[in-house]
Amino acid sequence: MILLNNILVATDFGPAADAALTYGRALAQSFRARLHLLHAMENSFLRATPADPYAHKAAVLKRLHEQITADDRTSLKAHVVLETSDDVANAITEYAKSTNIDLIVIGTHGRSAMAQLLVGSVAERVVRTARCPVLTVKHPEREFVVPDALAAVTNSGR
Repeated sequence: MILLNNILVATDFGPAADAALTYGRALAQSFRARLHLLHAMENSFLRATPADPYAHKAAVLKRLHEQITADDRTSLKAHVVLETSDDVANAITEYAKSTNIDLIVIGTHGRSAMAQLLVGSVAERVVRTARCPVLTVKHPEREFVVPDALAAVTNSGR
């Protein structure tokens, strides 16, 4: 029997991350696991930035909290985390290791082989270095997690 007590969804706030959150939330509900939502922000120390870094951090935290519903907070004990790092993939895997995450769910953009070779991807590095299983969700993806109302309509036609 598989036990998942802690599920981490890593987000960059893009469409693939939104799809990953849908899967992570559904898995957390199914396994009665705690949901962790993490955004790893690139360290802007010693880099010229046009915006106030504290205001930017506050805006990102606000956006993270907006991703979590009231139901997530109560039934999944959802936890929001903002990490700052020079290596986003490492920040994700280190958080997973330090908090005993059982599964990481991360979106992927499905880059071409050439783009993958030149720049790599955070998801690919997380898959290679994480100590726990990693579920990658490609965007756009097929709809496997279907809301109950839509499932009822779909099944009634059979």
